[in-house]
Amino acid sequence: MSSKAGSYYLPEPSHWPIVGSIGLFTMLFGFAMALPGTSDGQMGNMTMMYVGLAIIIYMLFGWFGQVIGESEAGTYNAQVDVSFRMGMVWFIFSEVMFFSAFFGALFYARQLSVPWLAGEGNNAMTNELLWEGFKNVWPTNGPANVGGEFKLVGAWGIPFYNTVILLTSGLTVTWAHWGLKKGNRQQLILGLFLTVALGALFVALQAYEYGHAYSDLNLKLTSGIYGSTFFMLTGFHGLHVTIGAIMLLVMLLRSMKGHFSAKNHFAFEAAAWYWHFVDVVWLGLFIFVYWL
Repeated sequence: MSSKAGSYYLPEPSHWPIVGSIGLFTMLFGFAMALPGTSDGQMGNMTMMYVGLAIIIYMLFGWFGQVIGESEAGTYNAQVDVSFRMGMVWFIFSEVMFFSAFFGALFYARQLSVPWLAGEGNNAMTNELLWEGFKNVWPTNGPANVGGEFKLVGAWGIPFYNTVILLTSGLTVTWAHWGLKKGNRQQLILGLFLTVALGALFVALQAYEYGHAYSDLNLKLTSGIYGSTFFMLTGFHGLHVTIGAIMLLVMLLRSMKGHFSAKNHFAFEAAAWYWHFVDVVWLGLFIFVYWL
């Protein structure tokens, strides 16, 4: 149904939510069934997980395609635009809380748990009776070297280059937005293309960094609390960069088809907000995970 001035828009009943639920359940159930259950540590058959993933991808194409079609047909009014903006704001807030939990775990381990295990403060007996000789040193592989020996990824190599890449991509997406506002579609398309290319370069360099960490530095997810927090924070951030790059790629394809106008382009703005959020999170990662 179309929106009218002063009316509250109610979408028609949709089958896409149940399709997405089925896909998500199938994917997670398939992943759980494939987890190693024997001493050999090998993953089982992951066919069901891939089927679930395919259903989710089908749902995304269908649902977002329907929304795009409704938007281009003029179905939505200003009230719907406000609801979209509020939804995106709350979504990004939930993402802030998601990463805050992992940054909080890093802070707790670094500033509280490690000193406590080392016997600082009123915990001398903990160190003497449980982990004698354990020192308050960061990064740590844990008491009794439980995480094994490893080396660190240097901050001024790939992480620094990736910082420059992401900050530059923030500028290019803003430049693209300026082009859209002044009706310069060529600038819009070029800015989005550069942003997507920089995002892909970031992910490629991070993949190379992971391979180097595993094969040359022996830094793994099992390398004590440092390895756990390092890969959880950088891995989830890399996933968010990938998702953001896909969102911007869709915006690029839509821009090439003539979608968006100077006054009606919230989908582009939502993707740009998300990308700037990814930039800010990376700055925190670079400082607290790689540098300090």
